[in-house]
Amino acid sequence: MEDCFICNKHAGNIQTSGAVIYEDEYVYVGHIDRNGNPNYLGHIMIDLKRHVPTLGDMNMEEAMAFGKAMARMSRALMEVEKAEHIYSYVTGHAVPHLHMHLVPRYPNTPKEFWGPFAVYDWSDAPFGDNNEVITLCNRIKSHLENNQSE
Repeated sequence: MEDCFICNKHAGNIQTSGAVIYEDEYVYVGHIDRNGNPNYLGHIMIDLKRHVPTLGDMNMEEAMAFGKAMARMSRALMEVEKAEHIYSYVTGHAVPHLHMHLVPRYPNTPKEFWGPFAVYDWSDAPFGDNNEVITLCNRIKSHLENNQSE
C-alpha cells in the first residue's frame, strides 16, 4: 500500500527510531517512533507484515507468529528492562495496518501514572533519544537470540 506508514516502514522507505528487534516472514518488531521527540523507552511495536487492518484479518500462521512475538517481547521487557507489567493495545484508528503496542510499566511508577497512556505523563518516566532506543533494541534482540527456545 503506497500510502500506508507501516508498509512504507517495512519497505525501507521511511526511517524510524531504534533498530529492528525481531523479524520473520510474518511480523516485524521495533521501537515506537515519536518523530524526533524523546521516546518512552521500551514502547515496542509488533507489526503484521501483511497489510490487514484488524486482528480478525490474520490467518492462523500470522496469528501464531503474532502471539509468539507478543509473549516473547513482553517477557524480554520484563527480564531485560525489569518492567513489572506490560500493557498492550491495538486501536487501528490512525494507521489501518495491524500493529500492537507493548508498553512497559517500570518499578516505582506511581499508581496515578499506571496505564499505557498515563506512563507518558510521569515526569520521572524513562525517556531517551534515538541512541538510547537503539541500545535498548539491541539488548532485547541479544536476549531473544540467546533465548530462542522460549
